[in-house]
Amino acid sequence: MARIISVHSFRGGTGKSNTVANVAALLAASGRRVGVVDTDIQSPGIHVLFGQRASDLPKTLNDFLWGRAAIAEAAYDVTPQTGTAPSGVAGRVFLIPSAARTSEITRVLREGYDARSLVAGLRDLNDQLKLDVLMIDTHPGINEETLLSIAMSHTLAVVMRPDAQDYEGTAITVEVARQLEVPNLMLVVNKAPAGLDPAALQAQVEKTYDCPVAAVLPHSDELMALASHGLFVLRFPAHPITALYQQITNRFMA
Repeated sequence: MARIISVHSFRGGTGKSNTVANVAALLAASGRRVGVVDTDIQSPGIHVLFGQRASDLPKTLNDFLWGRAAIAEAAYDVTPQTGTAPSGVAGRVFLIPSAARTSEITRVLREGYDARSLVAGLRDLNDQLKLDVLMIDTHPGINEETLLSIAMSHTLAVVMRPDAQDYEGTAITVEVARQLEVPNLMLVVNKAPAGLDPAALQAQVEKTYDCPVAAVLPHSDELMALASHGLFVLRFPAHPITALYQQITNRFMA
């Protein structure tokens, strides 16, 4: 059974998808077979980080949800785009994207979908691709899909910014995760302003939620300038933020 890691945030714009994609690349670099599922069906986008265009993805998670394809048909090996697999290393990254087409997004908004079939599909995906790790990029906020994804996870990472609205929303998410008895719960603080001391901020957040912080990532001009054109850990392997992504990866797998 693959280790299932859900990465969630209460609001959009926290850097959740960047966290998922960069951690997936580092996991594959260590030789693991990693599935990345974009369950943010209403606002998909993680495929861009892996160098994919919507037109490159004839099958998506939506096709599985509407009964048009098996879930494995929507799995794309994006390892060549990540460049994470040196010779002799078996690590791979398989991306299961959501459709970035207006018609598909509006159908989800209009009709919804069977979230329980999604959970069953994710379990099948583990078996068919022989995954070591399954990473779920969730839809922000709390809905049925989010609850089921959290409930089936071995690890839940909640990405937050040091922002008053994020503090309040993260409190809700942490309480829900505790009620669902997620085995491993941790926080990732992202986009911390340069004027804040990372150690003091980590201590404050851990005290507020009684929950460990995997890392505090500062605001980065290089990350902003990259503008989702690729994976930060591959473009800047010696950057301090890459070391923090590796720290998060290690905490996820501990």
